[in-house]
Amino acid sequence: MRYILPLLLCAILCFGISHPSLAQPTDKLNVLLIISDDQHFGDYGFMGHPVIDTPRIDRLASESLVFRRGYVSTSLCCPSLASMITGQYPRTNGVTGNLINPLREQQAVYVDLMLKAPTIPRILGEHGYLSLQTGKWWHGNWANGGFTHGMSHGDVARGGRHGDEGLVIGREGMDPIPGFIDQAKAEDKPFFIWYAPFLPHTPHTPPQRLFDKYKARVDSPHIARYWAMCEWFDESCGELLDLLEQKGVADNTIVLYICDNGWINQPDRQRYAPRSKRSPYDGGLRTPIMIKWPGHVEPGEAEGIAANIDLLPTILDACGIDIPDNIDGISLLKIQDRSSFTGGVYSHDAVDILDPAANLLYRWRLDGPWKLIEPNAARLPDEQPQLFNILEDPAEQNDLAQEHPDIVAKLKQQINASW
Repeated sequence: MRYILPLLLCAILCFGISHPSLAQPTDKLNVLLIISDDQHFGDYGFMGHPVIDTPRIDRLASESLVFRRGYVSTSLCCPSLASMITGQYPRTNGVTGNLINPLREQQAVYVDLMLKAPTIPRILGEHGYLSLQTGKWWHGNWANGGFTHGMSHGDVARGGRHGDEGLVIGREGMDPIPGFIDQAKAEDKPFFIWYAPFLPHTPHTPPQRLFDKYKARVDSPHIARYWAMCEWFDESCGELLDLLEQKGVADNTIVLYICDNGWINQPDRQRYAPRSKRSPYDGGLRTPIMIKWPGHVEPGEAEGIAANIDLLPTILDACGIDIPDNIDGISLLKIQDRSSFTGGVYSHDAVDILDPAANLLYRWRLDGPWKLIEPNAARLPDEQPQLFNILEDPAEQNDLAQEHPDIVAKLKQQINASW
């Protein structure tokens, strides 16, 4: 008997070293955030698209708590991503537009805003986490966000704008993610990975095999390329999720999924349609949001509204870290029945990068089945408020503002109260 126990212990230890499904030695939770770039909320198999194949994301959805009514705070990539990493509305963190020209003074302001804001990697770093930035990143060097490792140098003189060298992730493999996970394991530290590949974003340059597949399913080659990009992104997500298994960290990693903003491809060119990216419509604002946490989060569908500002508090809650007071979002681990949400839409090029209000085009409000779009009269004096029953009319084709002035007035009050 005295020989059996040591042999049994040895077998368990050896099995633990080699078996890919066992967690790494640290008892702290790893975090993987997957961010799609320019994809319509319905362009997934699990969301009901009749043509696009997304088997790996569909599988992730089957293993996750899924919020089909997920939203971003604004339908433009730079401020949407800033909301994700800070847990704050654009009007709170001050990041409201893209930097179309990488001017040093513009970038300096956005870098300063990011240095002052709470961020996921900065807070996790205070608790011993290593963190890796890959893909899209608008705020200069990756270190400005609090990451310990990263890909994007952010040097304007070398073309740094929205990710530079980081934009090859997913399109050209997974490096440097495998080595980063190895380092975290070797140092017995938990990790956070920001996976924000330039997919399915333009340029739509999918592998020929995927383009051939979809051009046989649709007349427009431009739509075929976009659909092929969606599947290419799906494949990259599968490669990354498989990597977690291969490295033996999958069971001790919470995976969150979101898209930065929507996209509806025009049939005649590689360009988004008016009611998608940068618009106040769901084609630009809505995204599925998913949380996979084996053994802790029950897979299924939540009825409530989730948002990009919820990622930071959800991650901190899962990791057992106190959520700062200046966070606008909520933990989706605790609140899954939110029925209302308010957001805004801003100029692509900021009118005044120091004054978020000067850049505002629309405010919008979700409340149960209703959605109000309220134009900023100072910027859009000829536009009128629009009201939609978003559950019955998800494509927002039937404006009910004239029929329900009482609901319009109620939602306007709610916008003013929450702004």
